[in-house]
Amino acid sequence: MDWDKLRVFHSVADAGSFTHAGTELGLSQSAISRQVSALEADLKVPLFHRHARGLILTEQGELLYRTTYDVLNKLQTVRTRLMDSREKPTGDLRITTTVGLGTIWLTPRIAEFKELYPQIAVWLLLEDGELDLAMREADVAIRLRRPTQPDLIQRKLFTVHYHLYAAPEYIRKNGIPEVPADLDQHDIVTFGTAPSYLTDINWLELAGREDGTPRQAALKINNVYGLRRAVEAGMGIASMPDYIVGTDSHLIRIDMDIETPKFDTYLVYPEELKRSKRVAVFRDFIVSNAKEWRF
Repeated sequence: MDWDKLRVFHSVADAGSFTHAGTELGLSQSAISRQVSALEADLKVPLFHRHARGLILTEQGELLYRTTYDVLNKLQTVRTRLMDSREKPTGDLRITTTVGLGTIWLTPRIAEFKELYPQIAVWLLLEDGELDLAMREADVAIRLRRPTQPDLIQRKLFTVHYHLYAAPEYIRKNGIPEVPADLDQHDIVTFGTAPSYLTDINWLELAGREDGTPRQAALKINNVYGLRRAVEAGMGIASMPDYIVGTDSHLIRIDMDIETPKFDTYLVYPEELKRSKRVAVFRDFIVSNAKEWRF
């Protein structure tokens, strides 16, 4: 099978149309269509069902797509190793973590990392959902839980602690709750729909309440930095990770006799990248920064 045709087929299967694949590969729609038709003729099987709303892989197309996906992943691994065989670390490094941790803690440290390793092109992929490292959606992840996959190398960095916070203006108007039941008399701001691995992140809705009777939040936000901004604006009390508040905020921490959430944070990467120089220098850099930082 001709590799150029297979590469075009894989792009079409990913994109779902000849037009989008052509844009990605820098080829015309007609050239893309000819390559796919030629591959189908070579194999003597249809690879796509063609209809007005796009393309759908046939059973044979699905089989070929899984194979080309595996081949491309292996080629990417070989490319990574070839790049890492050079004297200096170079090439792309895709790092993923949550929006909050990535925005507040990780991003400010990347400038120093880039000064140390200017030939590494860093991609920060900030998402609260977890990207699949085994499928090479990213190279390295910083996660708020211990990974369960057996083929991932892990290194604990630190523990993220959550506490209650409110703006001084809100406290002047409404006072400070002393026990969880007092929260019934206050406005609360919560995370909204949180990823499943962030268990108990919205404990504020249930603290001091009977089972099945959560208190109503005045506002729900699915972004931890937005949560901080809402609390700073005096909209209510929120449970937030200490790192998001940091030292540059006027927010007041509210302590009460109740256990608050905490999440152990890990640096993780695939077993196949354990010899990667880019991953190794980033690991050493971030572990060093984690030791110096206390939440």
